[in-house]
Amino acid sequence: MPGLLVAAERHLRVGVPADLAGAVTRSHLADGRCVGWYGPPTPGWRVAIDAERADAPVPPALARRFGTADFWARWTRAECWCKLADVPVAAWWRRYGLGTPADGTAVWRTLRMADLVVTVGFAPTSAPARASAPARASARG
Repeated sequence: MPGLLVAAERHLRVGVPADLAGAVTRSHLADGRCVGWYGPPTPGWRVAIDAERADAPVPPALARRFGTADFWARWTRAECWCKLADVPVAAWWRRYGLGTPADGTAVWRTLRMADLVVTVGFAPTSAPARASAPARASARG
């Protein structure tokens, strides 16, 4: 995964959603643009991205709660983790704020692309759930 993160810029495209329909995953921006990930398959890993305009004002309620220093980088990282963990952002905030867990299960890179802050994150896929044994029919006499 580190190789893909180092070269993340080569695998990201910015455009309109219709033009990026074939992306592995996408992030939609408030201005109508979309960022898509076009990296190669990564067996055993899930990928997520999140992007925001670097010059967008921080919403006042979020600024009060989390501060404004490096806000969009922290925000996009937290959003990536939420996507990778399939956790609602409000639940994430209660546990981590805009931080990321230190358990080492995921890797990420936050970068600037023109007027955007983009985070790309990877997490190992979980082992498939074991199928439960078929229920036995019981005969009662």
